[in-house]
Amino acid sequence: MPGNEPFYELLKKRRAVRSYTGESAPRETLDRIVRAARRGPNAGYSQGLRLLVVDDPEVIGTLAGWQEDERSQEWFGKAAAHMLVMTREQDYHDRYNQPDKLAVTGGVEVIWPVPFWHVDAGAALMLLWLAALEEGLAVAVYGVPVEEDGRWRELLALPDDLTVVVGVTVGHPAEDPDWERATSVFSQRRRSIDEVVRWNRWSS
Repeated sequence: MPGNEPFYELLKKRRAVRSYTGESAPRETLDRIVRAARRGPNAGYSQGLRLLVVDDPEVIGTLAGWQEDERSQEWFGKAAAHMLVMTREQDYHDRYNQPDKLAVTGGVEVIWPVPFWHVDAGAALMLLWLAALEEGLAVAVYGVPVEEDGRWRELLALPDDLTVVVGVTVGHPAEDPDWERATSVFSQRRRSIDEVVRWNRWSS
């Protein structure tokens, strides 16, 4: 199997690929990918991450059929798998109401500066993406529209206490320069390093 590529070389390959061959991926490969995603950080070891792997061709076909345009239908339909990165927010509240956490916060739950259940899900997403690259596969990310949430939950039997943060397609990449040229990376410039990175103080 592919692997053992130096990290920085692997990172250069990280881009969204929305064109796949339609070839399936072995369960053991998909299992390695989701196991890697579980290695991400999580606040207080709350373990609120949940991952759903969809590799049933019939279910994938249903998800593809829900897409409005032919190109997206092909993208969804030819993926070897869809992976939903989800979070259970309540796990974080439960964890931070345990005695060891309350002992350092004056007996009340920490005031969350940002929703770390989403931060941790984002970290898991990137590990998932890099693991897929390590396996020789390609990835693209999508969101589940709010108005579509109900039927996704019904189809995939998702409980109400799980939030879908992002969906991921994983598959064997196929050449499609027309699709690539239509993506934002071709229409938007990459910000310079000086625009996004400062040292010690943001403003002098």
